[in-house]
Amino acid sequence: MKVGFIGLGAMGCHMARNLHRAGLLSIIWNRSSEKAQQLAADLGCDLAASPAALAERCDAVVLCVAADADVLDVIDQLLPGAAAGLLVLDCSTVSSATAQQAATLLATRGAQFLDCPVSGGTEGARDAALAIMVGGSEQVFQRALPVLQAMGRTITRFGDTGAGQAAKATNQIMCAGIIRAIAEAMAFAQAQGLPLDQVVDTLSKGAGSSWYFVNRAPNMVRGSYPAGFRVRLHAKDLRICRDMAAAHGVQLPVIETLLADYAQLIAEGHGDEDISAVYRLTERLFA
Repeated sequence: MKVGFIGLGAMGCHMARNLHRAGLLSIIWNRSSEKAQQLAADLGCDLAASPAALAERCDAVVLCVAADADVLDVIDQLLPGAAAGLLVLDCSTVSSATAQQAATLLATRGAQFLDCPVSGGTEGARDAALAIMVGGSEQVFQRALPVLQAMGRTITRFGDTGAGQAAKATNQIMCAGIIRAIAEAMAFAQAQGLPLDQVVDTLSKGAGSSWYFVNRAPNMVRGSYPAGFRVRLHAKDLRICRDMAAAHGVQLPVIETLLADYAQLIAEGHGDEDISAVYRLTERLFA
């Protein structure tokens, strides 16, 4: 299977490299051409002039872009090159409604679509250890498995189109609660005069540990928040979650609390830092 990749950000560049290691990657495209040129040179793969030109040369296309409008824009651009049977796997985090709209657009060309949002951070993308949540038909899912298995370790089909995005929204709500709880706990530990490096080392082996504690609490110890998952992007995801909950007449306090935190961080110029930067706010509670 010849695979093309669109969207070479912090996650996408690693995912494309893993497809290359699996012998699947054929051609790439990115809105910022400099990134694409560098990766094409590194991997020895081809660089497409446009999404349509990429689609013409592929059996499958993987997307990993930032937002709903970006997904629909890329789909519009690749449609002229999409032949019947083209498989499009969208690993972006968008709404279920956007996934359904993308599938409808591609169906006009006889192309197939799966929403395949991912979780696991840049580390999971680098190590091909992502959790991948999939929505779409079982037949298309089975066809896509070799591509998905090159990028992830846990791959689950949750149902029809949009179900993958619903599962990812669930994940993002969990992450919101976890990262806020960790930031509060670390601020509490600091206020108690505990050595934070020892707190991380010991509690990472306790019942309250999590992936975020192990991998992001060290950011809080160092006071440095290199982007693993940017504040701006998680805020975008939580707005999607909020809208999906609102469709049921529900407001979720965890979402609202962290969105308020993120708004403050963005206003203070920290929107491109990792979400563990919430610690900047919680440590002030004890000042």
